[in-house]
Amino acid sequence: MDERQLRILRELGDLGSVSAVAEALHVTPSAISQQLRLLQRSIPVPLTERAGRRVVLTDAGQALAAAAVKVETALAEARNTVTDFAGQPDGEVSVAAFHSAASAFFPVLLRGLAGPGLPRLALGDEDVAQDRFPALTRHYDLVIAHRLDHGPPWPRGVTSTTLLREPLDVALPAGHPLASKALLTPGDVADQPWITVHDGFPLMSTIEAIASVANRRPEIVHRINDFAVAAEVVAAGGGLALMPRWTARPHPDVVLRPLAGVHARRHIDVLHRPERTARRAVRTVLAELHRAAARIQARDH
Repeated sequence: MDERQLRILRELGDLGSVSAVAEALHVTPSAISQQLRLLQRSIPVPLTERAGRRVVLTDAGQALAAAAVKVETALAEARNTVTDFAGQPDGEVSVAAFHSAASAFFPVLLRGLAGPGLPRLALGDEDVAQDRFPALTRHYDLVIAHRLDHGPPWPRGVTSTTLLREPLDVALPAGHPLASKALLTPGDVADQPWITVHDGFPLMSTIEAIASVANRRPEIVHRINDFAVAAEVVAAGGGLALMPRWTARPHPDVVLRPLAGVHARRHIDVLHRPERTARRAVRTVLAELHRAAARIQARDH
């Protein structure tokens, strides 16, 4: 077995199909299948099996794929030993974030890492459904992602640490009758028109939880993912919306009120492949992200 074959096995475990691995690695499916056959020759137990029309990992294949992560991490550490020994910043670090996190974190990150001897940042906005964030770790060193407090955990193939546990508040026009209340309940807001995100994005399940507790089906009138746009629509009387307390930009004509009775909080996590932190530059940026999170949360106080 060699490093390339182990990486293909790891990618198959993460992506779930030969065609998806081929697309991710920019080769043909037949080339992937050939490498898997070569790897299988050196292993006495089956590594893959058929599940319908797809090829998936057996238990032995999953165990070897987990070991492949350790191999890639060890090789990355070896490659970066000389760089770390010389004390070099080791160049560019790529960071992706969904829109509201990008707006909150990127300026703080850029200011915190300005100056000589520090990593260069390559920033990208990636507003995707929750289940697509882990795949971004193939293309970026660090990925800022979000999931709801009670949502499913990130897959084992990526490392995650939490930057913020951010409350989700109800956004309503400043002159709305409910704006006079310090705390809202699902019963208060269930009958209101709602502006919410598209299906597959984390906040939608909180709207469903509000409906479940209030035992009323919400009236969803607009689907808008961008919080800045949603705030403008709220201010114009288009409906209520859920807004993150710390990372969304304040709007002069919109007020936020906390919501009781449901789990209205999201995790803002940073994801990466384990081998990425073999680079000192990536570790430096990761530490700065945690400092930035503390500064963002401190604004609320």
